[in-house]
Amino acid sequence: MNKIDLNYTFKGKDCVKMQSGKYTAVIAPSVGSSVLRFRDDENDLEIFKFRKFIPMKTIEEQREIWGLPTLYLPNRFDKGVLKTSDAVYELPINEPLFDNFIHGWVHKREHEIECYTEENGKCVLITSYVFDKNDEMYQYFPLDFKISYTFTLSPEGLRQDIYLTSNADKALPVSICTHTCINAPLKDGGDEADLRLCVPVGEKCELNRRCLPTEKLLSLADWDKEYKNGEKVPVGQPLDNDMYTAVMNSYKNKPFNGVIVKDTKSGHTLLNEVSKEFRFWNMWNDNGDKGYFCPEPMTAMINSANLSLSDDITGYCELKKGETFKCWQRFYTE
Repeated sequence: MNKIDLNYTFKGKDCVKMQSGKYTAVIAPSVGSSVLRFRDDENDLEIFKFRKFIPMKTIEEQREIWGLPTLYLPNRFDKGVLKTSDAVYELPINEPLFDNFIHGWVHKREHEIECYTEENGKCVLITSYVFDKNDEMYQYFPLDFKISYTFTLSPEGLRQDIYLTSNADKALPVSICTHTCINAPLKDGGDEADLRLCVPVGEKCELNRRCLPTEKLLSLADWDKEYKNGEKVPVGQPLDNDMYTAVMNSYKNKPFNGVIVKDTKSGHTLLNEVSKEFRFWNMWNDNGDKGYFCPEPMTAMINSANLSLSDDITGYCELKKGETFKCWQRFYTE
């Protein structure tokens, strides 16, 4: 079965429901094209953070911590300052505790549905948002761009392709991440303590008390090696902005570029495969007592535009007018 329902109501909000194989996905263009629900119906696995009785109003007020929101520009700029190769921008401070700008804004904007299909054994939905002078953030960041997402649901899982295109005369900074909120437990009636998280980490990016990089890359301590070895319990203990360079993982004795979450009791496994453009991982779980955790793939280091490290290290890059940056990720279960 491959089916797209463009008139699906989810918690009172108009959404798009896609079904293919054993999977169901609910995408909300009006909420930044976040994937608000992703299920393996065959095995009764709830992949992204989902609460049956939480109203849409709460989700809209906390868009970073529900489902799969895509963030541009993400993860903290020191005092709101963003320095590109040809300009300096002062973004508003929205994290007063640390005196930073955080998370960006496209995940809070209503996106348009460009097209959709349900053929060739899969469902495809394309949404986009055009940022220009009509957006309230333009006064701080006067750089026109378009960001679009292609969601493909098939028996092979849910794939998201992200395209960022510059329409600006000046350099457009590139830094993208998804604040991936994984449900814990994955299966109703399961025990979150049975989950183990495997993240392909290389070196640890040291952060200061304001959660900004010190520009030091550290060797892995025992705590960090638990990620690499697939031994990390992702809930029940705080994971507080553990950021690492990304390396290649392996799964079933084959190279695998991404994160693996396993339920040690049931044997069910969630895999989050990412493209090579995602060069960092940041782990966070809201103190570990909220029933979810976030392994966040990032194309660039936190505060990357302002660091003295080379772009080869930070992952930071810029686009000229007409250029497009592309990256992708896929979620599936076994």
